[in-house]
Amino acid sequence: MTEPLSPPEYDYPVVRMRPKMDPRRIRHGFPWAYANEIVTDRRTRAMKPGTIAVLEDDRRSPLGLVAVNPESKIIARMIDRNVKAVIHTEWFATRLTRALDLRNRLFDAPFYRLIHAEADGLPGVVIDRFGDVLVIQPNAAWADARIDMLAQAAMDVTGATTVFKNAAGRTRSLEGLDDVSAVLHGTAPDGPIPVPMNGATYMADVTGGQKTGLFYDQRPNHAFAADLAKDARVLDMFSHVGGFGLAALAGGAASALCVDGSAPALDLATQGAAAMGASDRFEARQGDAFEVLTSLSEEGAKFDLVICDPPAFAPAKPALDAGLRAYERIARLSASLVAPNGILALCSCSHAADLEKFRSSCVRGIGRAGRSPALIRTGYAGADHPLMPQLAESGYLKALFFRL
Repeated sequence: MTEPLSPPEYDYPVVRMRPKMDPRRIRHGFPWAYANEIVTDRRTRAMKPGTIAVLEDDRRSPLGLVAVNPESKIIARMIDRNVKAVIHTEWFATRLTRALDLRNRLFDAPFYRLIHAEADGLPGVVIDRFGDVLVIQPNAAWADARIDMLAQAAMDVTGATTVFKNAAGRTRSLEGLDDVSAVLHGTAPDGPIPVPMNGATYMADVTGGQKTGLFYDQRPNHAFAADLAKDARVLDMFSHVGGFGLAALAGGAASALCVDGSAPALDLATQGAAAMGASDRFEARQGDAFEVLTSLSEEGAKFDLVICDPPAFAPAKPALDAGLRAYERIARLSASLVAPNGILALCSCSHAADLEKFRSSCVRGIGRAGRSPALIRTGYAGADHPLMPQLAESGYLKALFFRL
């Protein structure tokens, strides 16, 4: 067992695991400690959210440096196993450089997720890159408190000239953080940024769009759909800015209908189709997905490739049962629109719905539509969204492709 350090040797305050709490999970790489695992005495409760501290087990042996937020259920996030580490601009730059090296090996253009939170060594931090523009989501208090250092390091490492802080999202509220977004460096783009991906052109609104402006995580699944799309009639439900639909057009689809509830998102999809020279094969329809699916069925519409990529129906365990029912309903409604021997792709970004539960809901829905499925591919997020093996939540995205 590691010999404990005496408190005077630390440069940081100390938080300690409760008696009889087994530290092996954390020693083996799990990055979080929950509030019920930590001694929350008056001193710990008084810590400012984002305080860096040494985490000890109940025998006072050090486990590493953690970022503490007494206001969060995740009270401690592991940020460095070295209790002597100094969290400064150079520390951030080291992690960013390592992340950039991987992306440079994966992609030939600077459009990708640069930092994917815990898996890239920066818990709660997301950074998406759009050429010379970086969009940072500091979704944990420790990163929000050090946003200036993080932004400077990101510019130093990538050469980017503009950094935008995106403060929207449920995760920040769970950390007790505000929702005030801002341009930290440079000048905000005066319009959407064209993003080349899988032969398509996407228009990303990085300051006013959903999340960071584009969902890079579906890149490999877009590519697989494009490979299936030659001469196909394509329906892209919950299309956002045209994710699957524009990829299908790039793959030679005869037509693509993109459906979303957001008029601004569909306008961006329309601009993307125009930038690709594919306006004559593109159509957008705004509306509630369940209502549009029902209407298309009543119209007798059929498609060779149907993709449904909804928002998280089960973002947390309390919503799991209702979310699985929603996925089943989507599968039933969309399966009826698939032509014989056509393809149905169903996606989930719900943390709470694991692959087995999601797949079972999809198969039930397809069966209720009277169709017989064959699963031809199970897809996940792209390699710029690495999965931390010890943290199941980092493997949130599932994409199932069925031949019906």
